[in-house]
Amino acid sequence: MIWYTALVLAVAAERLAELAVALRNARWSLARGGTEAGRGHHPVMVALHTALLGGCVAEAWLAERPFAPWSGWSMVAVVAAAQGLRWWCIRTLGRRWNTRVIVVPGLPLVTGGPYRWLRHPNYVAVAAEGAALPLVHGAWVTAVLFTVGNAALMSVRVRCEDGALARLAGADARA
Repeated sequence: MIWYTALVLAVAAERLAELAVALRNARWSLARGGTEAGRGHHPVMVALHTALLGGCVAEAWLAERPFAPWSGWSMVAVVAAAQGLRWWCIRTLGRRWNTRVIVVPGLPLVTGGPYRWLRHPNYVAVAAEGAALPLVHGAWVTAVLFTVGNAALMSVRVRCEDGALARLAGADARA
């Protein structure tokens, strides 16, 4: 179980790297007239993702969940694929990627990279990782709770993001 704890800590370190990128990008966007939407749900998102990481380790250790190689290694592959997709999104959006919903007037909608096929590919990565990371070591309760919580959060987040982009497109069309 030590290696699983190390995996979860590696994911936590990756999240901290994301936050550093997001803070830098937020400063860049706001300096260019960007506006933020959905401030109210952002703390909930941070809490949910923090709970995911803590829940993975706590459930695996406290409930003495076993590692089942046939499913565990499959879930490690899903976690790795989710990380790859997430960083592809970050690279594709460049300075516009953020953990917050910040839109900058005058910038066109991104339609390259994974956005060529999916409107919200980063959320696909989040959902896949949120289900797979706990299941690496049998933490199925954490996987279910995160998945339900994330679905509720994404229903708010996607509406917020789509609304912010639509308002920006409307403002750009009037300009």
